[in-house]
Amino acid sequence: MAGGQWPVVSFWLRTRWPLTTGHWPLLSPMLHYASLPMAKPGKLQTSLEYLLARMVLSGLGILPRPLAIAVGLSIGRLAYFLPGNLRRTGQRNLEIAFPEMPEPERRRLLGGCFASLGRLLGEFSQLPRATPESLRKIIEYDEVGLAHLREAEKNKRGVIFLTGHLGVWELHSFGWSALEYPLSFLVRPLDNPRIEEMIEAVRTRFGNRAIDKQSAARQSLRVLRVGITLGILSDLNTQTREGVFVPFFGKLACTTAGIATLALKTDAVVIPTCAVWNKERKRYFFHGDPPVELVRTGDHNKDIEVNTARFAAAVERMVRLYPDQWLWIHKRWKTRPEGEADLYERRGKRGKG
Repeated sequence: MAGGQWPVVSFWLRTRWPLTTGHWPLLSPMLHYASLPMAKPGKLQTSLEYLLARMVLSGLGILPRPLAIAVGLSIGRLAYFLPGNLRRTGQRNLEIAFPEMPEPERRRLLGGCFASLGRLLGEFSQLPRATPESLRKIIEYDEVGLAHLREAEKNKRGVIFLTGHLGVWELHSFGWSALEYPLSFLVRPLDNPRIEEMIEAVRTRFGNRAIDKQSAARQSLRVLRVGITLGILSDLNTQTREGVFVPFFGKLACTTAGIATLALKTDAVVIPTCAVWNKERKRYFFHGDPPVELVRTGDHNKDIEVNTARFAAAVERMVRLYPDQWLWIHKRWKTRPEGEADLYERRGKRGKG
């Protein structure tokens, strides 16, 4: 799903290229993978960023798909070895999530994260000329998960694709619109409007519709009430005004409460899903879990918290299945309950990532 991040030209663009405040992570089609606000760019900066992003995507886009992905993977693997805050954040996240895991295994998972982002960069560059026929050759559906979706469609219920920054999330929504039917997805527009326009043109090629996250409530309710599928990325750190603290890998994480609110109001079917690379089959696997049953106690606040916790647990299950393809470089546990120390604090200073 797109959900507000654009895969690999933000991750790269803001880490190594000092065109904005902070960094430009690695050159990814996800120009603000962490949904963090940036200073509003001036016209010159906007143009430079746009030209760089267009150059990277166009350059990869003219290559044959296997070569574009090979280059993307090489960029990702190279980025892993560069010094910087992203790698430190990833190391810290893996310590939090897997405290008993041997350090070499954590390094392997983090290396996989960077490689996965590189693959996403290469794959995204190919989407402007992808066809349903070419996509069928590289995508395989989880028939069990698909059966749950068909049941919801038959009953004309709205569906929420509960997903995260796992695997090739941009291909997930794009491939679905090309091979099945268009869906809507929540997105926070990029701070650079020219890049946003370029990326949205790709995402919506087969009829997908982006809903601005800042004014999403009414549109999202309408979409679900008429039985349309809505994709939402739900694995990023959230501010306390928008979320609730629920367990994620055994540690409280501030998690968006919006999905629970939408599901409870519309009785939508919430299906955990992701699109990941299957190394053995050399195809993308669209994984689907059984729907998360909604809990209704009559206490609205409790219902929001309980269901948000159930959704977070569902996302965690998918991350545990494919741990080397999740976005470990995002500060998932940054927002803390009042009085609790910053988990990313380093040598008396707060980390930046």
